[in-house]
Amino acid sequence: MTQTFASQLDALSAWRSAIDTQLGQLGRFAREHDLLDDDAAEWFDAMRVRLAGDKLIVAFVAEFSRGKSELINAIFFAGSGRRMLPATPGRTTMCPVELCYDADEPIGLSLLPIETRLENISLTELYKQPKVWKCIEIDLNQPDQMAQALTEVMRTRAVSVEEARALGFWDDERPDDNPPPDANGLVDVPVWRHARINLPHPLLKRGLVVLDTPGLNAIGTEPELTLGLLPTAHATVFILGADTGVTKSDLSIWRDHLSGPALARFVALNKIDALADPLSPPAVTLKLIEQQCDNVARDLGLQRDHIFPISARQALAARVEGNADLLQGSRILALEQALSEGLLPKRRETLELAAIEGVRQLQSRIQRRLSDSRRQTAEQLLELRGLRGKSGGKVQMMLQRAQAEAAEFEACTAKLSAMRSVHSRMLKDALVGIASDKLREPVDRFQEALSGSFLQLGAKKAFTEMCAQLRRIIEVAQVRSNEIHAMLTPTFAKLNAEYGFGLSLDPAPNLLRFADDLTTIERNYVQYLGLGQAIKLAQPKFQAQFRRMLVSRLRVVFENASGELELWNKTASAQVDTQLRERRRTFKRRQESLERIQTAAGELEERLAELQAQDDRTQQIQTRLATLVDAVNEQARSPLPLARASSADIPLDPPSGAGHLRLIEPSREPGLQAQA
Repeated sequence: MTQTFASQLDALSAWRSAIDTQLGQLGRFAREHDLLDDDAAEWFDAMRVRLAGDKLIVAFVAEFSRGKSELINAIFFAGSGRRMLPATPGRTTMCPVELCYDADEPIGLSLLPIETRLENISLTELYKQPKVWKCIEIDLNQPDQMAQALTEVMRTRAVSVEEARALGFWDDERPDDNPPPDANGLVDVPVWRHARINLPHPLLKRGLVVLDTPGLNAIGTEPELTLGLLPTAHATVFILGADTGVTKSDLSIWRDHLSGPALARFVALNKIDALADPLSPPAVTLKLIEQQCDNVARDLGLQRDHIFPISARQALAARVEGNADLLQGSRILALEQALSEGLLPKRRETLELAAIEGVRQLQSRIQRRLSDSRRQTAEQLLELRGLRGKSGGKVQMMLQRAQAEAAEFEACTAKLSAMRSVHSRMLKDALVGIASDKLREPVDRFQEALSGSFLQLGAKKAFTEMCAQLRRIIEVAQVRSNEIHAMLTPTFAKLNAEYGFGLSLDPAPNLLRFADDLTTIERNYVQYLGLGQAIKLAQPKFQAQFRRMLVSRLRVVFENASGELELWNKTASAQVDTQLRERRRTFKRRQESLERIQTAAGELEERLAELQAQDDRTQQIQTRLATLVDAVNEQARSPLPLARASSADIPLDPPSGAGHLRLIEPSREPGLQAQA
């Protein structure tokens, strides 16, 4: 079986599902034995949701009529036996389209009217307002009806130049990019601003999100796409026509939107079948393809092995027909292998580290609780064994001592109250310092520079300074987090020494990784602040959209950093509360057992047996916990399973595919590297 991107994504999903199964067993075991308090359970569930819900976003970008939708059909959705996305000549996808799966949402197509561009609301906020979207249900058992519903993304309507200008589709400063008016002076604009297709496709259910973008005109006029969706993609596939090479509009898309260093970029030179000449031998066609690849690499400034000549039309037909020879001739497998090798190992490594670190923290928290329980049990066993053969007076003395120790222990509440007061104040200062409203001043200063700069020549510098200031805010939050850790560490040690607690503190959260997120945002966005975007940045409406989108992205970073800091502190406080309850419960049981022993001599041996059995059970729990944690770690470190046939794969022995021109030489497979 040929290993495709689809089949290897299946393998990654199976590997991740196996990890989730192991985590589920670990979670059930912890809950059955009451080893998780509310905060720890909330943290564990959130970690598991993050691992299970991790998305892999692949964006397909091209000018109109490059075969982009056909390529998406060929790679991901050939198993349906027909085209899922419309792929006819001319303009097809008129708005950005997300293909994804959300089990909580109805199956169907959700469409956002283009008029929402006139409102001061970002796409992120509109996601939370289902009433503004038009929803079309899709019947999965009726492929024709489904295909007809998806043609909605092609719809346009004629509007006046004034309305087109208001919607962002007419730029007086760049007339070459404007749509041509008809005889009545009207121009066509998309009916929809954004589309989301929610389908239970096997690959989408496994966490894949496919982003299908429209051509240059829509990319250039939709900040939500250029500043929100494209920078979050894990990889971008840029499609060119083999018959046209790199056109002026292709080069504009590449330079303005895809040349950022943060993107994993793949270039597909599509429609190589169009270069075949029935009057020339195949070797001539192959040479022409190689020349086109060399030209594309030169024009885009890429290495040759980053260019993948393909025929999406042949690939789709091959998979629908089960024709392995035609599939090989389409040369799509090299692109799919590059996608697999450039994306999936990195995603697997990220998930592996997250799973191993997550269970390490969980084991550490539970182990502290179990060790403290065994220590208290050992103390009681030692105390009660010392009563063997002793008189009732000795038992009475032990009871009085237990009551005195309980009273002495309650004195810790004053110190706990003082610690909580200091901790609360320090945490409040840290959270206030990293609150999302701290974004307002730096962003306002950047916008002032943007508005007051001639041709926005100082915009890039102002943006860099803003990002540097935001990183300093994160760095200050890290310092305050470390100060909280430094305050709690000796306090916990003192409580352990004086009052018998078994407290230990996890390392302070690493907030500097959120500063790295800001650096990534800076890298992705700074390309939009050069001279090529100066005219657009001078427009007040575009500036407002830019600010809205930027603030939305930055707010996510700050809210995530704040949430991690708060959760770490809640976990530390919860540990104190849990052990405080356990110690009080232990003192109560100790006094009750001594009182029973005082009234009935036979109670001593019975109580000793109970405590020994309790310690044995705790030891068994520790052993079982270690086994479950080892199982998660072993699964996380295991290699991906051998990929089974996916919905996009074809059988080993398909029809011969006679009559199709083979445009690949077995000895000349192109390089399979991808630029990160």
